[in-house]
Amino acid sequence: MNTSTNTATSVMTDAFPINGTDYIEFYVGNAKQSALYYQAAFGYRLIAYRGPETGSRDMVSYVLQQGKIRLVLSAALNPEHEIAKHVAEHGDGVKTLALWVNNAAESYKIALDRGAESAFEPTTLSDDNGTIKMAGIKTYGNTVHALVERSNYDGAFMPGFEARTSAYPVDDIGLKYVDHCVGNVELGDMNKWVKFYQDVLGFKLLITFDDKDISTKYTALMSKVVSNGNGYIKFPINEPAQGLKKSQIEEYLDFYKGAGVQHIAVATDNIIETVSKLRSKGVDFLYVPEVYYDTVLDRVGEIEEDIEELKKLNILIDRDEEGYLLQIFTKPVQDRPTVFYEIIQRNGAQSFGKGNFKALFEAIEREQELRGTL
Repeated sequence: MNTSTNTATSVMTDAFPINGTDYIEFYVGNAKQSALYYQAAFGYRLIAYRGPETGSRDMVSYVLQQGKIRLVLSAALNPEHEIAKHVAEHGDGVKTLALWVNNAAESYKIALDRGAESAFEPTTLSDDNGTIKMAGIKTYGNTVHALVERSNYDGAFMPGFEARTSAYPVDDIGLKYVDHCVGNVELGDMNKWVKFYQDVLGFKLLITFDDKDISTKYTALMSKVVSNGNGYIKFPINEPAQGLKKSQIEEYLDFYKGAGVQHIAVATDNIIETVSKLRSKGVDFLYVPEVYYDTVLDRVGEIEEDIEELKKLNILIDRDEEGYLLQIFTKPVQDRPTVFYEIIQRNGAQSFGKGNFKALFEAIEREQELRGTL
């Protein structure tokens, strides 16, 4: 099988209308320290807080924002709490990928009618700033999609939270929005979850990569990308493929103890500036050898950026029929080698950097080898 792309994406319609990513919630061991990390290293601003001071006696949450990206960092205050059990099993990781919808109750009913399993029933939250309606459905692993209706709310985040501002002097690094979120699932489950998104949420299959596209001498994986009708939500789903050694997907599944969100791609309009700031703040990135840059322009053609600047920062380049993109990947942002980030700048390109797969996966293998898990 070769890479295949759905060429009809420009005429997609929303069978299940979604306006965008509302927020991404992490369950973490220490939300206060995690929140400071994202402010100091990634330039997010603290905008809201929930904890004992606001009436939440068993958990705390810090809400951070940059551009259109909202992160919620939640931690438990006792060892019996669901969050504490989730962190004990998975480590710090993504619990909720929240989707912004027009009608949460209606979207929830449609999803259940189409075969989804309920995570939580429709609920209404109100305070002096208005009303938010929410419901939830389950997806791969212990990951949940919250369906959030917020057209009648103008507070900082949602009822139960109070507005907060960063005491730390935050330096915005230019992150704009969530470009895509990648899920890793067990061998044989990729097509099951692709079908889930197609049948339940009305997503379309955007592109397919097989083990010939995504492989090195030692490891391989397979991936399919699904997208909603307006293209605001894109979910690549990965599963391991047979190789000589343990793939990055298998390593993730071993350390995360099951399926979950592998990485979050966040967009910037100036990747050179963004990555320069991230590196100055101590964020670690995967290393690609300098030889990559000897021939990359022969493959991708003319670009606007200075190749020497991209080489110095180790930023990768790829091109498709629509234009080119620039991308770079952090190392895992917690102790377990699970969740990491992609920083991406799209100059017309709508693809996912297929031309960089080999260099990227060899870089990941070098890190696996250092960890003794390859």
